[in-house]
Amino acid sequence: MLSGAARRTAVAAAALGFLLTAVSACGGPSPSGPAPEDSAGGRPPASRSGGITADPTRIPGVGDRLLRRIPADSRQVVAVYGDGRDSADATVVLYTKRGSAWHRAHSWAAHNGRKGWTTDHHENDRRSPVGVFTLSDAGGVLPDPDPAPGAGLPYTRSDAFAAPRSWTKAYWHDFDYVIAIDYNRVEGTPPNDPARPEGASKGGSIWLHMDHGSGTSACVSLPKAGMEYLLRTLDPDLHPVVVMGDRAHLAA
Repeated sequence: MLSGAARRTAVAAAALGFLLTAVSACGGPSPSGPAPEDSAGGRPPASRSGGITADPTRIPGVGDRLLRRIPADSRQVVAVYGDGRDSADATVVLYTKRGSAWHRAHSWAAHNGRKGWTTDHHENDRRSPVGVFTLSDAGGVLPDPDPAPGAGLPYTRSDAFAAPRSWTKAYWHDFDYVIAIDYNRVEGTPPNDPARPEGASKGGSIWLHMDHGSGTSACVSLPKAGMEYLLRTLDPDLHPVVVMGDRAHLAA
């Protein structure tokens, strides 16, 4: 992962095929029609028995299986709590670690794949992958909102991120801001880099991006304010990761 000192801000054009590869797994109206506008807010993850939420050294609602996959040097965790295996509704919470304790920094209502979650994601299954993934690169149509260049995730600004205007208008701003989830991609490249090391059938281009008010093709979507907050806050020197899945899988 690149250090904060090695931050890059690139403004470049990309070929149409490059863009379509990047957005094929993440975004676009469903065949059933358009979605409503963004939702906002957030709610805390539900408490569970067994003391998981009471221990400050643990991420609330996340069981041992996934906790073991969080790198020891990670001090920022974006937790995505899906409402259910087949639900597109979720809550995103940013946790920061001070000493040995995790602290809740902010939360937002969010969406995930239209059909819910899976532990075996494949292209076009319309489900978001369950797991722990690093967060190493960002970008979008809009300028980087981080007021301190050199401190945040490497950011690639390009009109190539723009959603096709053939999509329903509610989706046009989905990729104004994006943060790449390091699922089947090469870290240290722009989020819309089409390389998929595990093969095309395993899907890719799984992002945190702007919300359009309903489920995605596989990504996780947040309100604009949430994306701006994460882009200003996530720091590669703190080794941020996302822990994501429906609540049952997270707690297992």
